[in-house]
Amino acid sequence: MASGIELCDVTMRFGQTTALSGVSLTLESGKIYGLLGRNGAGKSTLLGCINNRLWPQQGSVTIDGCSVRENDRILTRVYAMGEKSYYPEGTTVRQLFSWTKDFYPGFDMEYAHMLAGQFELDVKKKLKSLSTGYLTIAKLICALSTAAPYLLLDEPVLGLDANHRDLFYRTLLKNYADNPRTIVISTHLIEEVAHLLEHVVILKRGRVLLSRPADELRSMAVEVSGKAECVDEWSRGREVLSEETLGGQKTVCVVAENLDLAQGLSASPVDLQKLFIRLTNA
Repeated sequence: MASGIELCDVTMRFGQTTALSGVSLTLESGKIYGLLGRNGAGKSTLLGCINNRLWPQQGSVTIDGCSVRENDRILTRVYAMGEKSYYPEGTTVRQLFSWTKDFYPGFDMEYAHMLAGQFELDVKKKLKSLSTGYLTIAKLICALSTAAPYLLLDEPVLGLDANHRDLFYRTLLKNYADNPRTIVISTHLIEEVAHLLEHVVILKRGRVLLSRPADELRSMAVEVSGKAECVDEWSRGREVLSEETLGGQKTVCVVAENLDLAQGLSASPVDLQKLFIRLTNA
């Protein structure tokens, strides 16, 4: 049986707005993916199609070779964490853990309570009384404590302070090392998660702009700087992703092939966040 998540020609419309347009994408099992895109690029919609909260008008979504459409058996292999909460009034953190275990029998209650202690989350508190950050923490603990082979994390550090974000990233890596599975992280904090990612998917206006291993993406482009006329001459005929001019100096972001820099020009690497900006603005 094929493993992983497969989207084939998926199109999702909301009225006159096309959120996803002919998206075909493979998310292999046992990798940490970064799902990146500007606001409105279609990230949350794509995750909603994977976990069957949304039904695309066209195309198919399969997990481990089986359609997700109204397939309770296959959907128990997916845990999706999003910004919205759908819990009854008065639900406590402890009850949230218990209900999650009802739906995901592999839920590790001991591990969940251990994480609650590390994050200083009071399990007796009602969810409605928690700050945005601590509500996020409660949902993250649920996600990490399941044995689901597919975790979909949509803006997983919403409201978390710097210390809690750092703790979450370290916890996620250890969790992944102990229990390898497919983790999809959709976030705007690219610089913070860059070191976690093994593969990057960038959406732009409802389409897949690129899907590449993170290491390959990190070495994809460089920035070349120097006098404007020298940079223009050197970059002629090359694939230029962006350019900036300040006074008589110019910087171009180019695909890193056959650099062979002319005298007076300098090159510097482009980090993932800067490359994302260059590509989505191009």
